[in-house]
Amino acid sequence: MEYPEPYDQSLSSRLLLCTACGTQFPATDRQQIKTCHICDDVRQYVPRSGQSFTTLQAICSSSQGHRNQFEVYEAEERLVFVKTVPQVGIGQRCIIVRTPQGNVLWDCITLLDEATIQRIKDMGGLRAIVISHPHFYTTHVQWARAFACPVYVAAEDASWTTMPSAHRKLITETETDIFGTKVIKMGGHFPGSLVLLWQGRLLIADTILTTPSGLGDWSVNALGEDTTHVPPPPDRNTFTFQWSIPNMIPLSADELLRMWTVLQPYTFTSTHGGFMGQDIEDEGVKGRVLRSMQIQCRYMGGENHPLMKVTL
Repeated sequence: MEYPEPYDQSLSSRLLLCTACGTQFPATDRQQIKTCHICDDVRQYVPRSGQSFTTLQAICSSSQGHRNQFEVYEAEERLVFVKTVPQVGIGQRCIIVRTPQGNVLWDCITLLDEATIQRIKDMGGLRAIVISHPHFYTTHVQWARAFACPVYVAAEDASWTTMPSAHRKLITETETDIFGTKVIKMGGHFPGSLVLLWQGRLLIADTILTTPSGLGDWSVNALGEDTTHVPPPPDRNTFTFQWSIPNMIPLSADELLRMWTVLQPYTFTSTHGGFMGQDIEDEGVKGRVLRSMQIQCRYMGGENHPLMKVTL
């Protein structure tokens, strides 16, 4: 498919970026853009230092030496994690899913430079980009233009985008097949929040938020002693389900039950969150999603909620 929007690196590098969340705006004049609607939303926040803007040009020329790191996932070499160091914006990663039909980029990061473009082109380019929710929209139009591919976002969340683009495609269905991957609209964090299922691996971003407890290892203690005979603490969650993550506003029990109803038909044995290190390999991880929902429901006073009676 041909797209009429060429990638203009010179212009892209001068467009304003929100320093806090990395969202790009279609303006180069700081008098035109004074606030970021992503950060102004009550799910997010404006830093104590106030709202500020930068550009890709400023980031790339910074003495901090910002660059994108590529990491092939040890347990599945067809997943490649990409993260910017030092951190830019929220600090999320994006994931290249190397399917037989072509590479699909799950989520987006702000920094797009020539080194990144060439590295991904050497891997075969991108057939499509899919973004889980508006906090990770960042510079997605520039990515789509650079790789001449479509970028998919949920129709419910399209109002959060900052510039029109013929590359952008709206996901309207609960389940959408995109070049060998299955994109599932769960909602919750945002009305259109997405997860992506591929080869039994569920890429969850912030739709299902991985907790430190979920990543904890109780098999060895701080002294290096084997503690495999000691069970993990009861009611230990693996995930949390938040309307606002930084402001710690949880989703309701009713919304959790609706989300589980969407996810229940699917089989997966690993989850991959929005940040580096948030990867869980466990045949029983689907059960851990349900138990985490029920723990949250219980401690919000929902002991008698229908969700508490759900089983796998």
